[in-house]
Amino acid sequence: MTAGRAELRYSPLIILGLLATLVLVCALWAMDRSRAGNDSQGTAQGTGASVEGIRWKMVTTWPKNFPGLGRGAETFARTVGEMSGGRLVIDVYGAGEIVPAFGVFDAVSQNVAQAGHGASYYWKGKIPAAAFFTAVPFGFTATEQNAWLHYGGGLELWREAYAPFNIIPFAGGNSGVQMAGWFNRELNSVEDIKGLKMRVPGLAGEVWTAAGGTAVTLPGSELYTSLQTGVIDATEWVGPYNDIALGLHQVAKYYYYPGWQEPGPTLETIVNKQAFEALPADLQAIVTQASRAMNQDMLDEYTARNNAALRELVEVHGVQLRRLPDDVYQALADGYREVLAKQVAADPFLAKVQQSVEKFYGSVRAYHNISERAYMNAREKVLPPPSPLEQ
Repeated sequence: MTAGRAELRYSPLIILGLLATLVLVCALWAMDRSRAGNDSQGTAQGTGASVEGIRWKMVTTWPKNFPGLGRGAETFARTVGEMSGGRLVIDVYGAGEIVPAFGVFDAVSQNVAQAGHGASYYWKGKIPAAAFFTAVPFGFTATEQNAWLHYGGGLELWREAYAPFNIIPFAGGNSGVQMAGWFNRELNSVEDIKGLKMRVPGLAGEVWTAAGGTAVTLPGSELYTSLQTGVIDATEWVGPYNDIALGLHQVAKYYYYPGWQEPGPTLETIVNKQAFEALPADLQAIVTQASRAMNQDMLDEYTARNNAALRELVEVHGVQLRRLPDDVYQALADGYREVLAKQVAADPFLAKVQQSVEKFYGSVRAYHNISERAYMNAREKVLPPPSPLEQ
């Protein structure tokens, strides 16, 4: 047989062999890709649950998409989704969509929702010390509150307080110093607050009562109607940016400053403990940092928006801007000391938190007297005064 004929005889066999090898290589490549895909999905630590497609519910104490407060929760959810590449999706629900505003804490505790957004002072009936993690009268500014929480031991105390309820809290926003509130009658002296029904939650509500008023707790969604119908005579809410959105200028004539009840109110992101621990470490870090980012972003937004909103209230809507009389401010300060002394005596954990606050407040206040306060006072002396708003 010639060499040419032998070559022709074996060529089909060679071709078939090459094809079989190619098919085998392709099959092995496909198996390897499938295995790699499964590995990239991973499993939730300690649970074996697939990380792909994790979906949380987040319930809030605010109306859906409400400026500042409500949108902060939306910002948090969007940030988590973007940072995780869609591996953790959070659906945000406003007050009343799944649970009432004041049902948020229990819903997260029981894992009805995996996360929540609100303010800790709403839960002082469960945890007397809870108000300290939002704000207490005549207490920290936003900057001071953030410093205490993240570098002064406040966050550790907060988590100790919430641990029995299966909840992990994070700082989740701040509005800065709030206004003293909206009133349907003018305040000329401390006598004018006697018996005056005011929506004011938390420890501040007890102070208002101690000073002679009557404190009422209501969610934001009920403030407009309650003022309009006379259920309450006054309310504090947040500040110009939020208050104009709620339409409070339509049902109250006088707008008082400076705020005393919430000088640096921290909002909270709360997460169900089991839901959080079921996440892999990178998603836990994303949730943590997204809340920290929202905490600062919200304060930035309020600082940017409040002045324009206040000017509109005064110059367009004719709101009467008034300063609280000195004797009213003094009565409230006296009321705070009275209420605080009773609560410290009655609750050991609250006393522990107050001791931490008092220690930190002493040092930060001393520094701010020669930094923030000194600078602002000096600035007022050398710059032209801002145009007046008060009428």
